[in-house]
Amino acid sequence: MVVAGTKEIVRESNRRQQFGVCRWEAGAFAIGGLRHVAVANTRERTREDVFLIHQDSSRCIGPGLKGGRTMHKPRLSFANIWNMNFGYLGIQFAFGLQMANMSAIYAKLGADEASIPMLWLAAPLTGLLVQPVIGAMSDRTWTWLGRRRPYFAIGAMAAAFALFFMPTSPSIWIAACLLCMLDLSINIAMEPFRAFVADKLPDEQRTAGFAMQSFFIGVGAAVAGFMPTILTFFGLEGSASNGIPLSVFYSFRIGALVMLVAVAWTIFTTSEYPPEDMEAFKREKANRKPLRFNYRFIAISIAVCTFFAIARGVGVDANLTIWHVLVGACIGAMIGMVLGQGEISEALVEMPVDMKKLAVVQFFTWFGLFCFWMFFGLATAQQVFGTTDATSAAFDQGMAFSGQTTAWYSIVCFLVAFALDPLVKIAGRRYVHCAAMLLGGFSLLACGFITGGVPWQLTMIGFGIAWASILSIPYALLSGVIPPTRIGVYMGIFNMFIVIPQMVAALCLEPIVKAYFHGDPVKVIMLAGVSFCVAGLYMLTIRQTKITIPERNAGHPAE
Repeated sequence: MVVAGTKEIVRESNRRQQFGVCRWEAGAFAIGGLRHVAVANTRERTREDVFLIHQDSSRCIGPGLKGGRTMHKPRLSFANIWNMNFGYLGIQFAFGLQMANMSAIYAKLGADEASIPMLWLAAPLTGLLVQPVIGAMSDRTWTWLGRRRPYFAIGAMAAAFALFFMPTSPSIWIAACLLCMLDLSINIAMEPFRAFVADKLPDEQRTAGFAMQSFFIGVGAAVAGFMPTILTFFGLEGSASNGIPLSVFYSFRIGALVMLVAVAWTIFTTSEYPPEDMEAFKREKANRKPLRFNYRFIAISIAVCTFFAIARGVGVDANLTIWHVLVGACIGAMIGMVLGQGEISEALVEMPVDMKKLAVVQFFTWFGLFCFWMFFGLATAQQVFGTTDATSAAFDQGMAFSGQTTAWYSIVCFLVAFALDPLVKIAGRRYVHCAAMLLGGFSLLACGFITGGVPWQLTMIGFGIAWASILSIPYALLSGVIPPTRIGVYMGIFNMFIVIPQMVAALCLEPIVKAYFHGDPVKVIMLAGVSFCVAGLYMLTIRQTKITIPERNAGHPAE
């Protein structure tokens, strides 16, 4: 039954399960069978090793791989890739409801335009604190549910809770706290999903894997954007006691259900690869070193955040108090303790050059996105409906129209998502992403010159193409320059460069909107367009290289 040192495929016709070859090649193994694989390697092994491969070729179980060897992952079918990414539908449904409606909810609860960026600060701050930690934790997790899937489950349940109660908020600060919880939960579920694709797919399928995520992101956001309009169409009108329209109120309740169902689908239809050396994994987990910190990161974080707090007290509030200093120092200490944690600080120091360049691209990309999400609804009400009065009927119409408009970019996103993979094969990832970002940037700049409803919605074509690329190509590039055993922590660090620009926007936009834009939300949208163009042009500086940093230990990252 076992073929030693050969490349032949062994098949047994009188059994339902078939056998094949798993051969060792320069510290790696390639899968040549269908379900069961048995092989003895005469050069490196003295005994027979048996590997079990599930029918969907998505899981490999067997004795550990030693000496830093990694496996050649099998190609997965379209159905496998669909199932493993389906949970993103629920995550983006929740995210889409948040992005499309939170500014309007704040306005209904009494917030003014200038204070909205600060009210959004909780979301990126939560992401900054959570994402690298969750990434590092998921790298060294293995349970009966797998490595990444436990985090999917925890995040989905907590997000559903926040979605369910968000529209019942009686005050601005309760809404801000629930937004913090919602963003925390979404990050817990979302960050491991990025690593999940890199875990499961070979390099040649990763662009397609992240494109599938873009597809579900587009579908989820589109349906979330249209949901209040759909409910209104079926006769749901009026407002809750806190002034929030009932169509928005029940959209959040539906979002909670969608989140749970979609994530559960991925959890129960997709398996995971175990650590490549399970015994080494267990030993390292048992002998894990005590938590340690790089205090340089903590000191720098405290200094930077305290500086921003003092600058806000002097330049924005015109009344510097001890509370500005204390709050800035406390936020800096929390961020520093995350960044200074041993494994995360080591990964930051060893970050590949191309990842650093991608971080710059991400900074300008997500600064622009955050400007867009915070102010597009207000810009729509002003530019198309001629009002920023949150108590007027025209404002409610503008908010509803804004939701419909943002749904169009999500529709464009899932329509073009699968076109990215063949385009990348023709032109390369850098050029495709650059073109998409420039197209999105020009579309946002055009908003400053448009007043009609239809042309306003047409700008979402370019923005949707950029959004599809944002959600896939940077991650496909990143997965090729980081070591497989540290995918989780590096994906978490990479996502920090999504939330840092959001924090910068939340802290800096308020004085800019007041002093330079005179409360005009349309100018903020045009600023987002400029930021997109900068990100696209900087993309051309990236030259993807091979992994140049150590993988530490096989099957498990450094502690």
